[in-house]
Amino acid sequence: MDGMTPGPAPWADRPELIALAERLEGRFVGGAVRDMLLGLAVADIDLATPLSPETVIDRVRASGFKPVPTGIAHGTITVVLPDGPVEVTTLRRDVSTDGRHAVVAFTDDWREDAARRDFTMNALYADPATGELFDYFGGLDDLKAGRVRFIGDPLQRIAEDHLRILRFFRFHARFGHAVDEAGLAACAARANDLMALSRERIAAELLKLLVAARAVPVVALMVEHGIFRAVIPEIDAGGVERLSRVAEREDAAGIAPDAIRRLAALLPPDAAENVGARLKLSNTDRKRLIAATAGPGEEGPRALAYRTGLTSAVDRLLLAGESVDSIRDWTPPSLPLTGGALVERGIGKGPEVARLLRRIETQWIAEGFPDAERVGQIADAAVAQA
Repeated sequence: MDGMTPGPAPWADRPELIALAERLEGRFVGGAVRDMLLGLAVADIDLATPLSPETVIDRVRASGFKPVPTGIAHGTITVVLPDGPVEVTTLRRDVSTDGRHAVVAFTDDWREDAARRDFTMNALYADPATGELFDYFGGLDDLKAGRVRFIGDPLQRIAEDHLRILRFFRFHARFGHAVDEAGLAACAARANDLMALSRERIAAELLKLLVAARAVPVVALMVEHGIFRAVIPEIDAGGVERLSRVAEREDAAGIAPDAIRRLAALLPPDAAENVGARLKLSNTDRKRLIAATAGPGEEGPRALAYRTGLTSAVDRLLLAGESVDSIRDWTPPSLPLTGGALVERGIGKGPEVARLLRRIETQWIAEGFPDAERVGQIADAAVAQA
């Protein structure tokens, strides 16, 4: 297949899963089929079935496995198999949508189920036994072309779920080569719809997008078409330039792309606190986002890593354009001296011990973290001067 290098079926070595799928009259669907066709690792396997949720539960139990009704209102049941869980969902069609939630009805029509999915490449089904593919909307051709294309009318798909705007760009950053102009135009026209989404959903999609293979050109495309304007207006062309430089530095240093680091690069330094709060990031991620632009410090990379932790040090160095070579495979040591050792040298217990420890530590760092023998000499000199 042009543009695709199919890998082995991810269910090929799972006979119990294949047997269950056949018992449920099901087909594998979505990301597992797409990624298999692209030769990518498959994380989760989803199974679609024309059977009702109640029938699915009965047949799963009759097969000796445990059904867990994780999303039964929407027809989803998780089946716990010995080699890992699998989600089974009854074929559905949308009854009503409001851009955030959908009311669904069950169906036995495979095409109806495919029609409610977002992109053609995500609406591919595979027979569990034969591997036969079922493609109702040209998903195979789009996958070969590296084209993320909405099923049906892009404006209607976006009206059903506004998050599809961000998903369009995230999938384009991961799989796309040629942008689908109709989809791009629809996303640009409806970008304000993102305001109706929870900020947590926006953050989750954005952070996934930022570590995709083509994140930089796709974020540039989003900025050009005003996609962020309604929800993160701080992101502009200057942010794209900073993001591009950080991505290049990550690659040159052999460091994996990191979403929080890249978000920090994308934002103006004075916007990190507000955007972190608006996106409702965790406290840890907010602090990291704010700290990332603090600069490389004046004591050197290893001193920075010792004082702030390796993750924060890498963030700050890469954003500042400094080398991370000296800390990439380095583990910050612990000061080989305790307050008790100073008390044994005659320093009375109290704040003087803490003050001297900080002074000794500063010299230890400045000398490049020497061994315990040298630290003892530094401590002796500090005590003599106290």
